[in-house]
Amino acid sequence: MQPTIGLTLGLGDDVRRSRVIEFAQRAEELGYDSLWVGEAWGRDLFTVLTHIACHTSRIKLATGIVNVYSRTPTLVAQSIASLDDISEGRAILGLGTSGAKVVEDWHGVPYEQPIQRTREYIEIVNLVVSGERVVYDGRFFKLRDFRLRFSPPRDRIPIYLASMGPKNVQLTGELADGWAPVFFAPGYLDRFRADLELGARRAGRSAGDVTIAPWMIACVSDDAAHARSLIRGHIAYYVGGMGRYYSELMARYGFQEEAARIKELWVTRRDRDAARDVVTDAMIDAVAIMGNAARCRERIVELAAQGIESPVLMMPHGASGQMVRETIDGLAPSAFA
Repeated sequence: MQPTIGLTLGLGDDVRRSRVIEFAQRAEELGYDSLWVGEAWGRDLFTVLTHIACHTSRIKLATGIVNVYSRTPTLVAQSIASLDDISEGRAILGLGTSGAKVVEDWHGVPYEQPIQRTREYIEIVNLVVSGERVVYDGRFFKLRDFRLRFSPPRDRIPIYLASMGPKNVQLTGELADGWAPVFFAPGYLDRFRADLELGARRAGRSAGDVTIAPWMIACVSDDAAHARSLIRGHIAYYVGGMGRYYSELMARYGFQEEAARIKELWVTRRDRDAARDVVTDAMIDAVAIMGNAARCRERIVELAAQGIESPVLMMPHGASGQMVRETIDGLAPSAFA
């Protein structure tokens, strides 16, 4: 079996451009299906993906993620259509709400009504890319009398939602082509799937029409203690410092006390080491793939049996170059043949 596996650009924000291309070309050579590039408050992801598109030929190129606040939906549509044109039909639009801290403190815009905004973005992007004249009357956006001035290779580009909350997962089932949650816990798939199915029924389609592509921390290493330490820090960073969604997600997984304590230590006391130490082995095991290469491959096969057909692997913060290489080589689709 050769599974469909995606990969995030796990090199850090301050890496040389040449290394980005080396990483992308290696991922393509190893048979990875997609490469996801984020931006947060770093490099603009469309520019990076365009650079990669010019140096690769097969791997799909995904935005991971574009938030629904910092760009208008028509600009997102123009950008993803341009990337699809340059890459000759390899673009995926990963879309999400991001978090209040980034949206308000970095982009300087109000973080409001994220689900309705996401709905309007999906509908407008699909309309623009279709080539039809854009006439749209939404709560946030009222558009008329324009049409995209070029024809991308496809008149529909796949949209994956990075959704976590129940209503947003329902929206994913209703409108999206794929679901790309972060810090996904496979043990809770049935609960998430119920929301996907509810949304899909509203649109008169099947939840099976939505590709499940969760972002999961992956770390191939024989040094279990070091790997767990890195993953512990990665989880603490998001739960403690990146708004409420990640702490609420961990609470839904049953780690209410741990999430609250991490948040308190990170935000109130600014003691990041103590916050990291609160992350338990059970939390790590719930959301991460780790161990030697053989064990990690077994885990991916187990996920596929559950219906998680397209996992996206992300390295923990602080992973060394050697650990990154061992992970992408050990978990490459070609290694499963």
